[in-house]
Amino acid sequence: MSDTDRKYRLLVINPGSTSTKVSLFDNEKLLFEKSLFHDAPVLLQYRHVNDQMPFRYQVILDMLQEEGYDPAEIDAFVGRGGSAHTQPGGVTVVDQRLYEDTVAAVGGSEHPAKLGVMLAWEFSRKFGRPAFTLNPTNVDEYGDYARLTGIRGVYRVSHSHVLNQKAVAEYHARTLGRQYEDCNFIVAHIDGGITVSAHAHGRMVDGNMGADGEGAFTPTRIGSVPVLSLLDYIDAHSTQEVRLMCSRAGGFVSLFGTSNSDVIHEKVQQGDRKASLVWNTMIYQISKMIGEMSAVLCGSVDGILLTGGLMRFDDILAGIRQHCGWIAPISVYPGEMEQEALAFPVLRVLRGELTARNYTGKPVWQGFDGLDL
Repeated sequence: MSDTDRKYRLLVINPGSTSTKVSLFDNEKLLFEKSLFHDAPVLLQYRHVNDQMPFRYQVILDMLQEEGYDPAEIDAFVGRGGSAHTQPGGVTVVDQRLYEDTVAAVGGSEHPAKLGVMLAWEFSRKFGRPAFTLNPTNVDEYGDYARLTGIRGVYRVSHSHVLNQKAVAEYHARTLGRQYEDCNFIVAHIDGGITVSAHAHGRMVDGNMGADGEGAFTPTRIGSVPVLSLLDYIDAHSTQEVRLMCSRAGGFVSLFGTSNSDVIHEKVQQGDRKASLVWNTMIYQISKMIGEMSAVLCGSVDGILLTGGLMRFDDILAGIRQHCGWIAPISVYPGEMEQEALAFPVLRVLRGELTARNYTGKPVWQGFDGLDL
């Protein structure tokens, strides 16, 4: 039997800021898919993202058991990733070095997506099967203009929903009868975290650092806050509190005590003034980010693509269309395409059709060559 004919069973592990999503595939066939929502107060019981590991691991085991599947019969474990040093796009083997750098968050971001690599590695060690990741949150394709800040030694880096954004962009290009590499898109992932990126000819050249306190506020994140105001806030609180609010305890959590968007949106529909102000401000801030990315692309935009779990709410589309419909045609892909985007390239690796990269332990970008910046 050739590798092409063999049946491979893949477990796809996708931890988000408010959920754990798991899919099991036999080759391209989806056997089951489950997603469990975790309200922010539940996850905030864990002092650090890494501390969620046993909880998330047990969630996955319970899902497999409920569906009647044995993890020992799985051929490969595929996890969403992030937090290690920046990486090129594509499939990467999860090994001890990538696991350790992910745990240590050497890339500077503590996004829950990192748990995908950590969980895949844990399953890999326990059951003796390979682990992989693909297009983690720290894929770096930025240009120099997107990196520099006004503080020497402080740089902007790529922390985004790369996996879903690229999957949606590639899919949308196909619907146009074109290649992703031939198009310019603005892609907005709108969910518990929100990132908006400019994609120029197959490269994600700029975007906001969603889990670092940049961009629109979200169900779990503070977004951009004036620096001096933030320093005043830190004087009365702590740096650790602010770090937590950047990724898990800001936005709706800070303003309402919950990250559950359905609860907040229900208040909006009931005419609650506070909920309406917060909800519509979030839409306004997302629209501003889309405008920024249109400038990055010099106004040459083939489409604005809206994706992520919050795109189930029609008023978000209506608000963005009102502010940004003049820029380019707007298309909506509710939810995400991450599970297939994780599974199918790894399937090609197992079949010998594609080569996975090894993690180098070094960031993609090594600094401004020869410049004292």
